[in-house]
Amino acid sequence: MRPRPVRQAHRRPQISAEFEDYRDERWCREATRQVETAFDAERFIEQVGFTACLTDSRRPGPSLYVAVCGRRDAVMPRNVQKDPEASLTWTLKDEIVRHGTVHYAKLGRGKATFVAPRILPFFAAIWGVRRADEAARLSRDARAILKVLRNEWEMGTADLRQESRVRDRAAFTRGLDELQAAMLVVPSAVVYQPFTYLWTLAVGRFPEALRRRVRREVAVREIARCFLTGAGMTVRGELARVTGLSRPEAGRGNRALVAEGWATMPHTGVYRLTPRTGSTSE
Repeated sequence: MRPRPVRQAHRRPQISAEFEDYRDERWCREATRQVETAFDAERFIEQVGFTACLTDSRRPGPSLYVAVCGRRDAVMPRNVQKDPEASLTWTLKDEIVRHGTVHYAKLGRGKATFVAPRILPFFAAIWGVRRADEAARLSRDARAILKVLRNEWEMGTADLRQESRVRDRAAFTRGLDELQAAMLVVPSAVVYQPFTYLWTLAVGRFPEALRRRVRREVAVREIARCFLTGAGMTVRGELARVTGLSRPEAGRGNRALVAEGWATMPHTGVYRLTPRTGSTSE
């Protein structure tokens, strides 16, 4: 028998110290830029364009929780109820939802995500569902919930479940998650006595952004631009993991930036901002 060839382990490119420092500044991962108020949080979201809510350093991309911690190695504890930083992040999230200045919902892969209005048209071009496509792309339960909200405009969870006649709690939750991922429904407030979310139509809060038509290739390029502006450098698969785009599509977005001269590609799958766009090269 011929010996089997030894497979070489693929080494994933690492983020250099220079670009980790760049991310510390842009993603508020240092104590001097720590997010402490809802105003700070909304300014942070506007700066980065989009960010996860409660992810920690084990997940790629910007995170409101990490910005509240003000350090790049922040890890969410198991007992989040007793963690002051997790509690503050949760409180800030509720304030931001009530203000309605940025989009908040469970988007790709069910991840709670904030999106600044300037980036919202590009997210909607990728993940949004147009009214003409709802019958084909939305489940029956999701359509029932959506029909009620289009009549009532805003409603609490319990009342919405009753009016939509989606009796099964798990099915109702799946329907709401489906509508959030389709960028049709968002929470509009959190009430604590008794605890419930209020839900409303996303287009009611962000009519211009969600009605704007954008070609898909343009949307992918602008999402890539937004991420690279904050990251300084991105490695193979990172943009796809952060956004939920497929790897081929994320790659096309990054290569479009290279074609513009906005970014360089020193290695396959590795992209860096050119010096004139805000970062320095090694």
